[in-house]
Amino acid sequence: MDLISRINRNFQDSISTKQLASEILEEPISRSSKIITQCFLSGGKVLSCGNGGSAADAQHFSSEMLNRYELERPGLPAIALTTDSSTMTSISNDYHYNQVFSKQVTALGHAGDILLAISTSGNSENINAAIDAAHDRDMVVIALNGKSGGEMMERLSINDIEIRVPSESTARIQEVHLLVIHCICDLVDHQLLGG
Repeated sequence: MDLISRINRNFQDSISTKQLASEILEEPISRSSKIITQCFLSGGKVLSCGNGGSAADAQHFSSEMLNRYELERPGLPAIALTTDSSTMTSISNDYHYNQVFSKQVTALGHAGDILLAISTSGNSENINAAIDAAHDRDMVVIALNGKSGGEMMERLSINDIEIRVPSESTARIQEVHLLVIHCICDLVDHQLLGG
């Protein structure tokens, strides 16, 4: 297969995955935006976490909230748990990498806050530990997930929201996760500012 054909195939695969996801994920994306908006209006915050590309997505979400998305507005309280290298390495060194997010959730999370937990497979042990810690703190979890849902799906409570991308491809899942994050940002802005 030549390079141009591979490029076209990647674009078409991404488009097809997004079209399928849009039909399946509209409702959980809408619900997620509503609970995030209510969290902010009630004085709460969103903590986000992920590994690798999902860590970048967690940081992307918090930057869109803290700074702005497309509309001018005051910053909104969102913290990516992936950005403090001293905290992450000290927890990894003194305890275990599986606790890098759960210890932060326990320290920073409060009832009424939200954990945005991002994993393409649902099997990241440190993300699943963070979900358990969030539940211990009476936080709601919004899980961006993929593939079969993995262990993450089994740890979610009835009050949580799972946004699972219908794909087995990590690349396609990550592409849809970014679009989901942009949808949530747009809907939060719309609910807070109208127009």
